[in-house]
Amino acid sequence: MINSQNFFESVLAALHPVATTPAHTAWNYHELIDLISENGTAIRPAAVLIGLIERDSSLHVILTRRTEALRHHAGQISFPGGRIEESDVDPVAAAVREAHEEIGLLPSHIEPLGYLDSFLTITGFHVYPVLAKVSADFIARADPSEVDEIFEVPLEFLLNPDNAKPIEIEYRGKNRTIIEFQYGQYRIWGATASMLVNFRKRIEQAGME
Repeated sequence: MINSQNFFESVLAALHPVATTPAHTAWNYHELIDLISENGTAIRPAAVLIGLIERDSSLHVILTRRTEALRHHAGQISFPGGRIEESDVDPVAAAVREAHEEIGLLPSHIEPLGYLDSFLTITGFHVYPVLAKVSADFIARADPSEVDEIFEVPLEFLLNPDNAKPIEIEYRGKNRTIIEFQYGQYRIWGATASMLVNFRKRIEQAGME
């Protein structure tokens, strides 16, 4: 079981500082840029909130299942988040705004901690994942136009490398590897799973394993 107090004291060493938007290229840029270029898709900035909340003395990650009616990633498991708007001062502001809109998470219940490495999605979004501590007082309230379900997964499960299953697929004539977690009825894969693996690797690099 991950001790929340010790974890939050140590995790900052594994993150990019919250005060400065990471300027680096998305860590998987070279894996996907051929598909993005082939589609003629413009790369658009986006942000997601990886919210950590304490339940029963252990940390859990807040996740959503998107509605089937959405244009991008319909029905998939994802973090709350979306496109960065002109009114957002930085990706943190965008992630906080989107979390409030999608799952009813109040800004006052969020303590941003820092960034993971940014990530490029196959749909052309350059995503900035913001790790944040979420108050245990949070009560989920889904926006039905975007979110079908809100649920929580133990952080310990998601940081266990044995639970991150690599799957080989062929996509547009090229073999590619995707990551999948199976937690009960929930299949967590694609961009969300890749960001969780990046989270684990940054923790390992920081000597927190």
